[in-house]
Amino acid sequence: MKIICIGRNYADHAKEMNAAVPENPVFFMKPDTALLPGKGPFFYPDFTKDLHYECEIVVKINKLGKNISPKFAHTYYNEIGLGIDFTARDLQQVCKEKSLPWEIAKAFEHSAPVSKKFIDKAGLDLTNLNFSLLKNGTCVQSGNTSDMLFTIDQIIAYVSQFFTLKIGDLIFTGTPAGVGPVAIGDNLVGFIEDKQMFELKIR
Repeated sequence: MKIICIGRNYADHAKEMNAAVPENPVFFMKPDTALLPGKGPFFYPDFTKDLHYECEIVVKINKLGKNISPKFAHTYYNEIGLGIDFTARDLQQVCKEKSLPWEIAKAFEHSAPVSKKFIDKAGLDLTNLNFSLLKNGTCVQSGNTSDMLFTIDQIIAYVSQFFTLKIGDLIFTGTPAGVGPVAIGDNLVGFIEDKQMFELKIR
């Protein structure tokens, strides 16, 4: 399986990162080793001093597809979850300055923890869905899928032009504004609407 991450899919996040709003979905990849096994905890890596959380709706692909039409994209997933795209912001900045790839800042071990449970999309309005992240009891990110620049179906159709989507692939659909640092001892709790999706301790 592969992990596909969409960057700058919320205009307010692009603005806070001083980045241009894209004309097409921007995506990068993480290996399956980026998943966090079991229930955690997440261990703060020793190669960064500026680790940031980015909370995102995650889509699980349920059938094989290539060059998927936008009108059929909704048939390629049944469930959504919630995850964190951890980013070593200091390493990312160095990569940006040197025009280097970002894998060391984005694709490192356990950098993509995902909720163990996924929610059936039936009955959900995926174009108007709230999600949020609490750090130590305080809400630090609050987003709504209505603010996505590219919808889930548009993302699936676009990405599938470049490679085949397979059963079990995960798509991180982008993060809203409010990204920020974590420290050892922090506790992160993620919600879709009022349903708690994960709790993650930073060790």
